Amino acid sequence: MKTSLKLNRLVACIGAAAVMTGCASMEGKGGDTAMGSGIGAAIGAGLGVLIGDSTEGALIGAGIGAVAGGIVGYNWSAIKNDVEKSGASDLGVAVTEMPDGTLRVHIPSNVSFESGQYQLKPALLPVLDSVARALIQHPELRAKAIGYTDNTGSLQLNQTLSLERAQAVTGYMANQGVPPSHMMDEGRGPNNPIASNDTPEGRSLNRRVELFLYAVKP
Repeated sequence: MKTSLKLNRLVACIGAAAVMTGCASMEGKGGDTAMGSGIGAAIGAGLGVLIGDSTEGALIGAGIGAVAGGIVGYNWSAIKNDVEKSGASDLGVAVTEMPDGTLRVHIPSNVSFESGQYQLKPALLPVLDSVARALIQHPELRAKAIGYTDNTGSLQLNQTLSLERAQAVTGYMANQGVPPSHMMDEGRGPNNPIASNDTPEGRSLNRRVELFLYAVKP
């Protein structure tokens, strides 16, 4: 019964995405990509919730949102290799092509920030330099940085810190020449943990910034 209900809602969301992107296209070509991407993100987020709170569910939702919003597929091989060669592997920064067509740069907090701080550690800068080069050389690319914390401390402080860390990443790349309009940042505090917050090791894994690269229609 629950599966049937989710499927019905899924169909409804996809239909809504088609209608809204169609309306966006009628508004004029200048705003198609921006409006479509916003609609796609909203629909994708909704679908992720409908499918489930798991990582898989979130990715499926993001993928459908990308289709609805006009994000296009991309060959990430060269950029992925460049980021990895910048020292990412040595730092434990994982670079992964995701099922939704994005490239994720997973940045653990222990190599990027001091505890409770949002100033970038120097060791991470070569990795961000390589990402910035890709964004500058390929103007069709966009980036979104999402900051996360563990669940210790107040929710408000964690929310603020997660946003400040995401902004530190995009702010640094803007200083390297990436157009600020090509980047977004978001803080999600302790939401979407990838490990248990019951152990020090798990909390360390949850403190992170995830940087997503994606391509939009020219």
